[in-house]
Amino acid sequence: MSLAGAHYAWGVRAFRSVRPLRSVAQVPNIPKAERAKLGNVAERYAFRANDYYLGLIGWQDPKDPIRQLIIPREEELADWGSLDASRESLVTVARGVQHKYPDTVLLLCNEDCGAFCRYCFRKRLFMTANDEVSPDISEGLRYIADNPAVSDVLLTGGDPLMLGTRRLVEILGALRAIPHVRIIRIGSKMPAFDPWRILRDERLQEALRKHSAPTRRIYLMAHFDHPRELTDAAIAGIDCFIRNGVSCVNQCPLIAGVNDDPEVLAELYQRLAWAGCPPYYLFQGRPTAGNRPYAVPIVRAWSIFDQAIRKGSGLARRARFVMSHESGKIEVLAVDDRRIYMRYHRARAAANRGKLLIYERNDEAYWLDQLELACGPG
Repeated sequence: MSLAGAHYAWGVRAFRSVRPLRSVAQVPNIPKAERAKLGNVAERYAFRANDYYLGLIGWQDPKDPIRQLIIPREEELADWGSLDASRESLVTVARGVQHKYPDTVLLLCNEDCGAFCRYCFRKRLFMTANDEVSPDISEGLRYIADNPAVSDVLLTGGDPLMLGTRRLVEILGALRAIPHVRIIRIGSKMPAFDPWRILRDERLQEALRKHSAPTRRIYLMAHFDHPRELTDAAIAGIDCFIRNGVSCVNQCPLIAGVNDDPEVLAELYQRLAWAGCPPYYLFQGRPTAGNRPYAVPIVRAWSIFDQAIRKGSGLARRARFVMSHESGKIEVLAVDDRRIYMRYHRARAAANRGKLLIYERNDEAYWLDQLELACGPG
């Protein structure tokens, strides 16, 4: 029995192909009158889902968290935020290549996803004017090869696991041919959207075993936002990655109506730890255009996170609450009655690395730029 075949024991009855849906009009559970309104939203911010993921929705509940994740809302059309809230353009060194921190390069190698999260911070990639992604990563490979300080490469986009297997295997092999690249990360929500992407693909499993070595590891940066996404099939998918030599961690944003509840977030973290995919980062949602209905203010977000990580084992409490600001990755350390305390976990400028930041408490602020530096004694 293959490694994939062993997963029938998880209760996954058979491998399957999910059926994609590219129009709100194809979702029968949405009333016809509402479909027309939501179709207008999808004209601005694209919609995509599949039958498996839509099957996780409790349609009788209009506030169902999976529904909030995937089904458009009219509030997305509110004038709020920008399409590149973290100004990734500032660290783009070539088409599809971002270099923000000395040892890490991002390759935007695909402009497609298994489904489109409504709160996506890179939704600009799915718009017709997008030219940021480069399916041809040869320039990126040359850039990485010419920069020996780069030890960590993140494949992202879009979702790298939406690439064809042959192409993905070629990319993994090309990166492994660069001696100073020690870590390859695959940022993907496919384990939540379509677990069978890995379960049915023995060629990909073989490539993962080949290229994830004891001192040159492949990491899956999974993206589960809610405990209900951790179905038997999804857990089997995580297990398949692990059995094929991949280390797994999870990162997700805090999303209004989805996981902005300490009990929900704690359950997500505990179940991820049990599955061998412990939490890594909890992101403060970026103020991206269209994302107003999903935003949670920093102070409330910190409170939710702080309560959630008081539960469960240490492995379920490893997450850092961070903000991916244009100046770096800023960790929110604490909030008291007067102040918000932060530190640069990663920083673009060397002078900021590890720097402590203290701001006046502002319960309405969603982003660093809305805060004022504290004055006087703490």
